[in-house]
Amino acid sequence: MSPRSKPTPGRTQASGRPSRRAEYAEATRRAVIDEARRLFSERGYFATKVDDIAAAARVSPATVYVVGGKQGLLRILVDLWSAAPEVDTARRSLEEAEDAAEILRIVADLTRRMREDYGDVMRVVLNTAPHDTAAAEGLAIATQRYRDGTAAAARRLADLGALRDGIDAERALDILWFYFGYQGFFTLIDDNGWSHAQAEEWLLTAARQALLRS
Repeated sequence: MSPRSKPTPGRTQASGRPSRRAEYAEATRRAVIDEARRLFSERGYFATKVDDIAAAARVSPATVYVVGGKQGLLRILVDLWSAAPEVDTARRSLEEAEDAAEILRIVADLTRRMREDYGDVMRVVLNTAPHDTAAAEGLAIATQRYRDGTAAAARRLADLGALRDGIDAERALDILWFYFGYQGFFTLIDDNGWSHAQAEEWLLTAARQALLRS
């Protein structure tokens, strides 16, 4: 390979494949994020030090700061959770659904899957936000995304004329948030020891009774 044909470090090769350096950088970044997530969950955000993350990921502390440091890593985790691909998939399903019971099923199913996949991140952010400005800002962004998705379900129910008398889309959002917001699911699985499936089915049944016409 001539000097002119060598791939630029950190960029893709002419074939479109990432260079080895880019692949290594991404693998390193992924390791730092994964270890930060594990340590934040196991020890708590404040008890976890940059040196702890570096040691677990087998990189230098400087590399952890390059990825974002503790605050940057927490923001990355917030984005991984609140902008997860399954959220967009569920939103598209909501827009296409023509049955009120199916809409609630989509919401309940997404709630369970998000708790299974990102419940550890949610707990870290919820526990850290009251004591850290950056965490509070991240939680505010995540909550807005969360409520926007839930609002889409409430509007769809209203458009279908499926809501009980006296319940409009705004009130339906509040009721959906009561059942499928942060606390309901965590109370059932953390405090009561229910399985994710049991919590999903109970919340679905309760929301259906509260929202839908007979």
